[in-house]
Amino acid sequence: MFYVIFELLFWLFVVALPVWIWLDAVAALLAASVFLVLYIMVQDWKFRRFQKWLMTEPLTVNPNWNGAWLDVAGRILRQQLLADNSAKLNERRLQDFLLAIQASPNGVILLDGEARIDWCNDTAAVHLGLDVKKDRLQHIVHLVRDPLFTRYFAQDSHPSEVLIDGRSTSVSNLRKLSVQLHKYGDGRLLLLSRDVTDVVKAEAMRRDFVANVSHEIRTPLTVLGGFVETLQSVPLDEQETQKYLQLMSIQADRMQSLVADLLTLSQLEVNQSPNGQDLISLPDLVDQVMSEANALTSLLADQQIGKKHALVFDQVPRLFVMGSKKELISALSNIVSNAIRYTPLGGLVHLTFSQANDQLTISVKDTGPGIASEHLPRLTERFYRIDQSRSRETGGTGLGLAITKHVMQRHGGELQIQSEIGKGSTFNLIFPASRISNQIATTDLQTIS
Repeated sequence: MFYVIFELLFWLFVVALPVWIWLDAVAALLAASVFLVLYIMVQDWKFRRFQKWLMTEPLTVNPNWNGAWLDVAGRILRQQLLADNSAKLNERRLQDFLLAIQASPNGVILLDGEARIDWCNDTAAVHLGLDVKKDRLQHIVHLVRDPLFTRYFAQDSHPSEVLIDGRSTSVSNLRKLSVQLHKYGDGRLLLLSRDVTDVVKAEAMRRDFVANVSHEIRTPLTVLGGFVETLQSVPLDEQETQKYLQLMSIQADRMQSLVADLLTLSQLEVNQSPNGQDLISLPDLVDQVMSEANALTSLLADQQIGKKHALVFDQVPRLFVMGSKKELISALSNIVSNAIRYTPLGGLVHLTFSQANDQLTISVKDTGPGIASEHLPRLTERFYRIDQSRSRETGGTGLGLAITKHVMQRHGGELQIQSEIGKGSTFNLIFPASRISNQIATTDLQTIS
């Protein structure tokens, strides 16, 4: 403004002074008036040009002007540049913040004052089955139709979390979520979700484990207590006494097997690598398991008065396996004995070997009743039983497959189970190439029936 006034006064002086000197004061005043009108018209034209530039031209373009209007335009350009830089910085920070929330393993939902979805990350969409675009501005209670959440949402305060069912991909893959609401801003809500499926499963397994261990130990102890009471209170002849002592020995052996398996499983879970890195002859390993299998099927046939199982062991590859001999015998023996116990007498148990992609697969196939698909994911849980009465009739501690799974994991391999009702089951032990050696070892096809 000072510059404009100074410029106006300067040019008035330049125009009026010569006229005053050459003519008179009236002429000088008239000349000054004419100049003032022209000056105002010029400034009005410059203002309109400035206004047009301000309204229609990109503010990144510096106009080729001079004088006060150039100073004004320059100041506006500088302010615009600062505003643009600040906006870009804020946008970058916002994007970084949103990316950080997207990377979170927990679900985050921003709700407006009406509890409608304003924004949510992808994790929350997966947890609750939301469509990020279509469900925006929808009321959260209309989308999360869990009665527990509805009651939780209706509360005045939400100091703790609530456990609800999440969106699951299948019946066998049920998801459990822990969700909590937090107030923030002007009546807005923040909904956080956390997948606690594994925690809930672990807690259920812990409860089942305690209950099953208590039951498995209590049953033989009850039987032993009853036998001891009988021996103490009832006169028995030698034959009856021996009968009771034999039954007591069976229950004691059952408890001993249970404790031994629990100790083995505990050691396997604590240590991540196998005890020992020996080269074990695969034929020798199979020979030992075969002897145990033959003894087991003979025992079952004698007890149930029936025909023994047909045990077929294919030719064993000339290979060595690196690891713990005790653990590997236990793993293979468990799946073979399982196949024998759950296959009716006279049925077939077939041990095969295959190599593909440098991996060795040992498969045990049986002609048993088969296992329903919903039970397969849980078969390696400790004490998991499909049929409680059937499992106890067949013997075993309920820990065999859990032990086998941990043994295979410690040897870098895995246990795969395939089964279909009415078509039997197949248990596969898959060893990686790093555990296999091509040293000479031989055996022949052996069939025992």
